[in-house]
Amino acid sequence: MALEQALTWSNLRFILDGLWVTLEVAIVSIILSFVIGGIFGVIRYLKIPVISVGVGIIIDIIRNLPLLLIIFFTYFALPQIGIQFSIFWSAVIALTIFESAMLSEIIRGGLLAVPKGQLEAGISTGLTKIQTIYYIVLPQGLKLMVPPLVSQFVSLIRDTSLAVIISLPELTHNTKIIYAEYPNTVLPMFLIMALLYFIICYSLSYFSKRFEVNYAK
Repeated sequence: MALEQALTWSNLRFILDGLWVTLEVAIVSIILSFVIGGIFGVIRYLKIPVISVGVGIIIDIIRNLPLLLIIFFTYFALPQIGIQFSIFWSAVIALTIFESAMLSEIIRGGLLAVPKGQLEAGISTGLTKIQTIYYIVLPQGLKLMVPPLVSQFVSLIRDTSLAVIISLPELTHNTKIIYAEYPNTVLPMFLIMALLYFIICYSLSYFSKRFEVNYAK
């Protein structure tokens, strides 16, 4: 009976609606955090006076804050100073802030893993530092960055569930509503939710491994 209640078309559609919101938030956050994290990572790698130190301090502060606190800040605190976002964008901004700090360190570490001689060789040919990083250092460091980057992206997907605290209608939120209305569907709902998260995260990990194999050839 519990399984029948859990697998009704209306419930499944509601869960899939939540899954779509989860994917939307995750995709937008991944793109934004990768771009911002990449910029911060390169700035720290270049060791630009004052700027690199300032960026490093900001990153260290963010990395040592709970993501839940950042979500609360974007949704509840910012409106107090006249800055207000929708639930969707509050979640995206919070995840982007947190993940950008994490990704910047991964990207910086990948760049540092490339021998310094590569940077010096590129500059000696007449390329600027930025051009050398883009054309020579980054392609070599990317192979080393892929596993930790994917791991962080998987964490980001899982972390979207924390936005349930501000009532973002994502997968966890919608599943919670169903089993709150039908208490005997708690177990089936948790199994369905776990299966969907597993499919998404495993698929991302699988394609990243395929990318590594092809990139290595």
